[in-house]
This record gives sequence, C-alpha cells and structure tokens, in this order.
Amino acid sequence: MNPTFASLSLAHLRTLDTLLQLKNLSHAAERLGSSQSVLSRQLAHMREAFDDPLLVRQGRGYVLSERAQALVLPLRQVLGELDALRQPEAFSPQRCERRFCLAASDYIAEHMLPLLVSRLAEQAPGVSIDYRSWSPDQFERLASGEIDLATTLFDSAPANLHGRMLGEDRAVCLMHREHPLARHAELSQDNYLAWGHVRICGGGDKDSFIDRHLRGQGLARRITLQVPFFSAAVQVVCASQTLVTVPEHIARQLSRLHPVVWCPLAFVEHTQRYWVVWHQRLQASAEHRWFRAQVFELWQQSQFGVTGSYVDSP
Repeated sequence: MNPTFASLSLAHLRTLDTLLQLKNLSHAAERLGSSQSVLSRQLAHMREAFDDPLLVRQGRGYVLSERAQALVLPLRQVLGELDALRQPEAFSPQRCERRFCLAASDYIAEHMLPLLVSRLAEQAPGVSIDYRSWSPDQFERLASGEIDLATTLFDSAPANLHGRMLGEDRAVCLMHREHPLARHAELSQDNYLAWGHVRICGGGDKDSFIDRHLRGQGLARRITLQVPFFSAAVQVVCASQTLVTVPEHIARQLSRLHPVVWCPLAFVEHTQRYWVVWHQRLQASAEHRWFRAQVFELWQQSQFGVTGSYVDSP
C-alpha cells in the first residue's frame, strides 16, 4: 500500500469530500473553517496518496479528474458510515428485539416481574426477559455478560459496576402471628437467639450483618433452614415457630398476604441499601439505558418496592 495513502486521516477524507463537492479551494476553506494555504497543502498530500491530480485547473477554476469523479460516491458512502458509527441510530423500543437477562430474588419475580412484562408487551413487543435467581456471589456473571441487570442489597456498588441506589430500609424479624414473640414491640438479642432461624440466601445480603454482630460476642444464631426463596421461607415460618430476618418493606407486604407479623430488632442497627447494578460495558448502551429506566420507574411506582431517594454510582 502507498504509505502516503495509509497516512490519510478522517480529516483528510472530509477535506477531500468538500473539495470534490465545491471544486474551489477558497470556498472549501470557508466551509471547513480553515485557510486556503492549509487546504493547498492537504490537496498536495492527497494527490500523492491517490497518485492523481484529483482537481485539475481549468481557466479560473477546477474540474475533477476521472479518478476524482469515481471517488465522489464511495467517499460519501464511507463518510456516512463513519458518521453512523459516531452517532448510532436513535433507539426505538418498538423496533428493539433483544433478550435481557435480569437477576433478582423470587420476591421481585413474584410481585414486580408481572408489571415489567406487561409494560414491555405494550412498549417493546420484541423485547423478552430471561429471569435468573440472584445471590451475592454472582457479580462475575455481570462482567461476563451472562446477566444484564441485577437487583441486590449491599452498601455500595463493587468495582467495575455501575449502579443506582433505589432506597434504604432496615431489617426486621418476621414470625407467625401466634408466635410467643409476636406481641413484643421489639426483639432483644436474647429473644432473637432463643429460637431457630430460616435464612434466605437468594436476592442479596439481607442478614450477614447480624451474624457479624453476634460473632463479635462469640455468639451465633441457630439456622434450621437455608433457602434461596422468600416464598419457601415464609411458608416454613407460617408452619413453625422459626424466625426469618427480612427487609421491613418486604415484611409489611408479606404480613398482608400471610398470617405473619414482624418486630424491629432492638440489639443491632443497620441500614440496608437497595441497588440495581450493571457492568460498566453497558453504561452507554441505548437499549440497556432504556431497559434499566423501566425497572427504576416500576420500582418507584410499585407498592412492593421500598421508598427512598435514587442515587447513581459513578
């Protein structure tokens, strides 16, 4: 390849396109915001690159050489394609055909997923959802592209992830409404440790802060069952005298649907933060930006979400 041709830049191609359209150096310089002397040097460089005069003087003006005439259409096409790369086509939900993988707890699946599917059917009929159960050890699945978006509980978004904090909450203890502790205004540590516990391990880190608090005193609660699902946990609590620690807004909803009540914890304070997170490689994606906006909005509007200020991570 001609080394001079290989050195041509996008600026050279735009200059050449303008020269071929106007066939006048002074007019081209004015349009490009340059000087006629600069364009003369660029034209000399391009003549060497194409091994052709390109613009041939005739009288007081220029005409295109045969080679230049052949370049007009393909040059416009190339520049148009480059502009399309720089400024992609505006995103249209109605034309979008994509499968998004969303990971969260079964609580989200049961109470908020139907709302999301209904909205997508109306606004983006070509979009589909692949729903996965989420656990706190799965952040690498966001990096690998296996998961597009996840809702979870943690204090701040991990490295290489972007996130939006949906709100804040506190942990409470859920139990059957006939449980011996059901009439307590709040639970002491002794009361909390006197009973067996169901631990929900799916959806996010809901209660490890309690275990860290107890370990600091050389204590531990008795876990009689560990399951990834809220639905299974609440059924067990309804059929036994076990306790389960859950976010307060979820406890409120479950107490409306099941024979359970909840009590605050008097012995430990901890603020739980709800996030939607995604990998940084998707930060600028128009499709992903639209999809996560739907999740944000539905969370804010739904009676099943936690209220609170919305905060974006870097």
